[in-house]
Order: sequence, then structure tokens, then C-alpha cells
Amino acid sequence: MKNRLFFAFAAISLLFSLMSFSETGTYQLAVLQYKGGGDWYSNPSSIPNLVKYCNERLGMNINEEVPFVDVGSRELFNYPLVHMTGHGNVVLSASDIDNLRAYLQSGGFLHISDNYGMDEFVRPQMRRVFPDLDFIELPFEHAIYHQQFDFNSGLPKIHEHDNKAPQGLGLIYEGRLVCFYDYECDLGDAWEDWEVHKDPEALRQKAFEFGANMIQFVMMGEAK
Repeated sequence: MKNRLFFAFAAISLLFSLMSFSETGTYQLAVLQYKGGGDWYSNPSSIPNLVKYCNERLGMNINEEVPFVDVGSRELFNYPLVHMTGHGNVVLSASDIDNLRAYLQSGGFLHISDNYGMDEFVRPQMRRVFPDLDFIELPFEHAIYHQQFDFNSGLPKIHEHDNKAPQGLGLIYEGRLVCFYDYECDLGDAWEDWEVHKDPEALRQKAFEFGANMIQFVMMGEAK
């Protein structure tokens, strides 16, 4: 009973966060902290840089402070979008799973960016979150590819990794995209300060454009 009440209040908190965006345009993103030894803290400049890009280029009004939030914390419900990355192991407790599921079911959105080596660990954990859902590759006609910018051929390829084509994968719960997973792409690396990876500027620009699309999609849905 106590847990049900907490999740109900948390869902209301998330709803007010989304309403705040529609009224004032002010909201905040966060980076997801998890256990297992995977470096959830990698790419520390990526989300702050994405926020700055959206504010400066698209006139968004996102809080430029990007906190870390534990996957099992009630603070998770304060953020309409959380970013998850890393190179290795991901371990979620039963309470972490319940919290993340409630967050996503109540309107939250999770972006996962495989920084290489994370895939084999994160997929089983997300299967625990939604046992009846599988990641599907989103068609290039999906609205997330066509917000401020058009991506008619899908995601840009940032780093080679295993020499596979980049994929934009999604979990769809009751008709709503609740999780976007960029695999064999590494958007987070492109969002980092240029000095970290020295990726071509044109490639970084495409990555920022897609990141802006994703935020617009989360906050405004199908609208273009």
C-alpha cells in the first residue's frame, strides 16, 4: 500500500513537471546512476552540451544544471527525460526495476546510449522492467526522426564499434515510446566536448540535431 501511494504521488510530480514545460518552458534533464560497475558517469559533458545546444539554437529553456539521479530514487520522477550510458555491467535491484517501470509508465522517458560494451547487460535489465516488451527498430518515418530536423535515413554513425549500421531502437508501452536506445551509434560521444574525441564537426552537428529532436518529441509528442 505504501509503495502504491509513493508511485501515485511520484506520477503526479512527473505530471506537474510536464505541465510546467507547457506553461513556462522550464524543465530539467538528468543522467541515470546505476549499480554493477558500469561507468554510468562517462561522457560527463555530453548532456550539458546538448542542453546548451537546444537552448542556444532552438530557443528552448532547459535548466543547464544536469544532475545525476539514482535509478531507485524517488527523485527520478522530477525529470521528464533521463539519459543512461556506459561501457559495461548494469545491475538493477528489484526496487530499482519497480521504480523505473513506474517512472516510464507515468510519463517519463529513458534515453540509452551504448558507449560500447553496454548492450549485453542493459537489454536483460530492460526486459525485467517490461517483460512483455522487446526493443524494436523504429522506422525512419517515426516522429522522433522528424521534429525540428529530418533524419530520413535514421541515426548518424558516430563511432564504428563493431562495424554495424547504427540503430534507433525503442520500447513502446501502451502505444507510447518510453525508451529510445541508440545502438552502434554513440550519440553521447558526439555530444561531448570536441577535444575528447575530435569527431568531425559536421557529424557532431547531426548528433546534436537528433538530440534536439528527441527532446522535442518527449516534450511535445508527435508535433513537428
